[in-house]
Amino acid sequence: MSQKIVVLGATSKIALEFARLAAAEHKELLLVARRPERLAELEADLVARGAARVDRIAADLADISGHAALVQEIAAKMPEFDTLLLAYGTLGQQERAEESAEYALAELNTNFNSAVSLLTRLSVPLMNRGAGCIAAIASVAGDRARRSNYVYGTAKGALALFLQGLRAKLFLSGVRVLTIKPGRVFTPMTAHMPNSHLFADPADVARAVYREIETGSRDILYVPGYWRWVMLVIRLIPERIGKQLKF
Repeated sequence: MSQKIVVLGATSKIALEFARLAAAEHKELLLVARRPERLAELEADLVARGAARVDRIAADLADISGHAALVQEIAAKMPEFDTLLLAYGTLGQQERAEESAEYALAELNTNFNSAVSLLTRLSVPLMNRGAGCIAAIASVAGDRARRSNYVYGTAKGALALFLQGLRAKLFLSGVRVLTIKPGRVFTPMTAHMPNSHLFADPADVARAVYREIETGSRDILYVPGYWRWVMLVIRLIPERIGKQLKF
């Protein structure tokens, strides 16, 4: 079970609810996100909820050039962390990505390249200790590229594939790697989308993630669980048919 947790993207809705669950069970938390004022508010909230200790680092996680220094700061503030949750990303504008290669590459950098950089660096201390858990939020969008969001789907699909390889590498070391694949979740990132019964509450998603990290044994967590079967059906559609569908 986790005791010392590093949360990358701590101010995202799912990460915030996850951190509150950890605080209620008196865990130690190190929060990493971009906005220092929001981190300060979150720290106060988690301490009030019972966290054993809360520390914070303000950093732009998409800025790979700062990762070496960031990892050093994480090691200084929480050298014996046993759990890492990667919970940041952007749901960019597909139309803009189609018109601007620079924008598309920036989205890929945020959702994939920067994650690879951080996970590669932060997996080393866990591997050396021979224990711990790495959990990263990918997306069901990565299970199949669709015309409506294929740049985002590409990044999340690549992340899931990277996590699969990292899982195989770290398995013999005793480190668990969990790939989290949420469907649509009510967050500021999805506020522009039409409402649907398929949207999940971020608190429910966080509970499923927290429970899986603490007591589960899955390699891949679809949340809500019905997305496993929805995406199975979508993946089975032949491409000659799928490319004609308007989704």
